[in-house]
Amino acid sequence: MNRTDFLRTLAGSTLAVGALAEQSFAGSSTPLLVETAPFKQAPLPYDFGALEPSIDKMTMEIHYGKHHAAYVKNLNDAVKGTAFESQSLDEIIKSISKAPMAIRNNGGGHWNHTFFWEVMGPKKSAAPSGAVADAINGQFGSFDKFKEEFAKAAATRFGSGWAWLVAKGGKLEVGSTPNQDNPLMDISDIKGTPILALDVWEHAYYLHYQNKRPDYIKAFWNVVNWDKVAENLKKA
Repeated sequence: MNRTDFLRTLAGSTLAVGALAEQSFAGSSTPLLVETAPFKQAPLPYDFGALEPSIDKMTMEIHYGKHHAAYVKNLNDAVKGTAFESQSLDEIIKSISKAPMAIRNNGGGHWNHTFFWEVMGPKKSAAPSGAVADAINGQFGSFDKFKEEFAKAAATRFGSGWAWLVAKGGKLEVGSTPNQDNPLMDISDIKGTPILALDVWEHAYYLHYQNKRPDYIKAFWNVVNWDKVAENLKKA
């Protein structure tokens, strides 16, 4: 979605997400994404306004209630009646070169956003500790140097895409992908197990930050769920 299309969604966004606001967010956890079609959008593990002021409530309502929901709907439409309908989302993602573009875009959109919601949460700690801190310090020299490298990957991704921290071969690596691609895809330039991700599509930040992507990237560190990042690293 381009900037004009994004702005056009704002007028009707409140009514569109009203029903979603009635959902229970507490205690939800991301599924392992091994389910097959029809794919479903998991509830957020926190309220729409829980990430303010770093990420505003209306952006979360639109991002989750319109953009992510559309990826799920379009993915189900795209796999219907095809061999992909019986495959898990992980299977589809990991062999995405065999899928048509509609499945690549929407399957990636569903996987990426489900992952993204879980690596954020109400502020708990400004920096990682334990195994995550040790791994980052060992790979990048310091947390500040890691943040600089991650911010560079996010800021220099031309157009729409994602910044990633991945684990690969016992090491950590930072990179970015275009559109809704991710490091699990066989077509990705950066490959590995995702540990942390940041959505740098304009719809993720434009309402609050306008064209100031670096400000959005800086604010992201206030809402990283380091407990979930540690869980991702342990699984990797």
